[in-house]
Amino acid sequence: MKIIITGAGEVGAHLSELLSAKGHEVTVIESNEQKADLLDETLNAKVIKGNGSSAGMLKRAGVDRCDFFLGLTSDDRTNLIACSLAKVLSSKVKTVARIHDQTYSDNSIINYQLHFGIDYLLNPEALCALELAKAMRNPSRLAVENIARGQVEVQQVTVSKSSKVAGKTLRDIRLESGVRIGFIRKGPDVSLPTADTVLETGDVVALFGKPEDLLDVRTQFDPGCRLDTVRVVLFGASEIAISLLRVLNNPRFKIRIIEKSENLCRVMAERFEHVTIIQGDATSLRVLEEEQIDSADYFVACTKDDEDNIMTSLQASRLGAKHVQLVINRADYQEVISTVKTTLGVELIVSPRLATANEILRAISTEMILELASLERAGAKIVEIKVAPDSAIAGKMLREISLPEGTVIIALLHKYAAKVPGPDDSIIGGDRVVAIVRTENLSALKDAVE
Repeated sequence: MKIIITGAGEVGAHLSELLSAKGHEVTVIESNEQKADLLDETLNAKVIKGNGSSAGMLKRAGVDRCDFFLGLTSDDRTNLIACSLAKVLSSKVKTVARIHDQTYSDNSIINYQLHFGIDYLLNPEALCALELAKAMRNPSRLAVENIARGQVEVQQVTVSKSSKVAGKTLRDIRLESGVRIGFIRKGPDVSLPTADTVLETGDVVALFGKPEDLLDVRTQFDPGCRLDTVRVVLFGASEIAISLLRVLNNPRFKIRIIEKSENLCRVMAERFEHVTIIQGDATSLRVLEEEQIDSADYFVACTKDDEDNIMTSLQASRLGAKHVQLVINRADYQEVISTVKTTLGVELIVSPRLATANEILRAISTEMILELASLERAGAKIVEIKVAPDSAIAGKMLREISLPEGTVIIALLHKYAAKVPGPDDSIIGGDRVVAIVRTENLSALKDAVE
C-alpha cells in the first residue's frame, strides 16, 4: 500500500518505521527541518520537508495515488485540515486523524468527523482511558479487548434461582434490543449459545451491549443483582483523567482526583461536581496515607510526568491499593517499565503512543478478519470482519446471512456509530462486524464473508 504520514513525532516516526518494514511505500511530510533530516537518514521512506496541510504539498507527495493518509502532527487543526484536503484531492484515500482536544469528539452540536469526511478520528487519551477503564467497568474482569472503542462492552451475570429465565431456551427469552448473549459458562465449561441452549440456575452469561443498556438487562438474570461500588483514585487532572471521568460516568464509581495545581483543581471541581478533587502532591507518602489509598480499588497514575507516575504507583501498591495502573508517556520508558511492572506492583501499563499506533495499524490492516481476543476456555475467538463492497454478506440483512454454527455477531460498526444489531439490520460494504466464532470455524467464516 501507498501511505502518506504528515507529522513525524513519536507516533508518526514509529508508524513510518513499522509500515516501511512491512513493505509498504511510505511518504512522510514533516515541517521541522531537523526532524526531517534525521528521518531521511534513518527511515526507509521518502521524507518531504513542508506543511502537511498544504494542498500543493499533498499533491507533491502523491495523495491522489495513496491508499491511506495519516494526520499525526501535534496540532489537531492541522490534522483535520490535512485529512479533509486529502479527501478532496483523492476519491479513494482513507484518512486517519489524531486529535487531542475533546472538542472534536463532542458530537452534540456537530459531528466533526462527518463534517471533515475523516474515516478514523483517534484520540490517544481516550484510547488510553478505555484501556484503563476496561477492568473497572467489567466486574467479571473478563479479558477482552474494547469493542468498537468502548461503545460496546461485555458484562457477566449469574442466573439466580429467582430469575424467570432459568429453565428457558434462549429462543424463549426476550432481551432488550441492542443486547446479545455472547457465551455461557456452565461450571468449568464455556460454550457459544444457540437458540436451543437452555439457561440453568448458576450459569454465568456474558452479555454484550452498550453500557447503559446492560445495567437494565442484568436484572432479568438476577433480580437481586447490584454492581458493587468501585473506589477509584486518579493522580493528575490530565486529559487521560478527563477521558476516564467520561467513561466512568455511572454513580457506582466513586472517584477522587489528586492534583498539585490549585487552578486545575478549581477547573475540575467546576466541570465535574460529582468528583472529589484534592489539591496535593501524590508523590508524597503522607498525602497518600491521608487519602487512605489502601482502601482504593483502583489507583491510576496518569500525569504527564512519567517519573512521578512510576514512583507514585510504587507507593500506592505498597500501601495496599488493590489494583494499580500506570500511564507512560515517553516511548523509551515503555519497554523497561513493562519488564519490571510485577516488581513495581503495577497491574496495567498504557501508553498513548502505543495505543494510537496499535489502533492505526488495525484500521489500515488489509486482513479481512482481525482477531481481537481469544476465549480459550470456549475454544473461540472474538474477531472483527471488514466487509468489502463485493462481500457475500454485503447488502443482506442479518437474518439472511448463513454463518458457521455457533457464530454470534455481537457488534456492527457502520461509519461512525456502533451497535449490537438485530435480525433486520443490514450490512453494507465498508461496515465492520464483530463476532464470536469457534476457533475451528475461522476458515469457514472467512469463506462465508468473502
